[in-house]
Amino acid sequence: MRVKKTQYIIGIDEAGRGPLAGPVSVAAVATMSRLSLDNRLRDSKKLSEKKREQWFKWLKQKQKSGQLKFTVSLVGEKIIDRIGIVLAIRIGIKRCLSRLTLNPKQYQILLDGSLYAPKIYRKQKTIIRGDEQVPIIMLASIAAKVRRDQRMCKLALIHPDYGFEIHKGYGTRSHYVALRRRGLSPLHRRSFLKNFQP
Repeated sequence: MRVKKTQYIIGIDEAGRGPLAGPVSVAAVATMSRLSLDNRLRDSKKLSEKKREQWFKWLKQKQKSGQLKFTVSLVGEKIIDRIGIVLAIRIGIKRCLSRLTLNPKQYQILLDGSLYAPKIYRKQKTIIRGDEQVPIIMLASIAAKVRRDQRMCKLALIHPDYGFEIHKGYGTRSHYVALRRRGLSPLHRRSFLKNFQP
């Protein structure tokens, strides 16, 4: 896809929109130049956990060498319950762009799916299935997914009875079995479980 000439290109995507528990994760990846990527790069959903972690490590190396910047914002379940998942994701986008500390006039933002940056960022484009087509968005999807999975594994140590380290908060059969046995934990999104009966 053709991108308007600009100093930086920023890709944004989220992970964890649908789980019953834990935060939603938003990532932004910014680069000044075309990244040298091989054809093994994919949307995070199409990569194994091992491959995602390898790409996440690659992102950290590139950031350390100054070839790109990236940041991830985790917006917790209490905020999701209070304002809804869409607005929670918008908070994550706003946080990420603010942390990158770049001049809005010097970059174009490419967002996946139905995502939008705040209106003050005029150079933005939402791309349907961007995480399948645009490498910078693919990298953002990987960063968001890996960071969220890491957080859910840490939270599993605090709440060991739910299997968060396995299903990462998604509504799997084993998760519902644990919910029926234990009830809701502080990590669960009450707004997603209104009709749940232990």
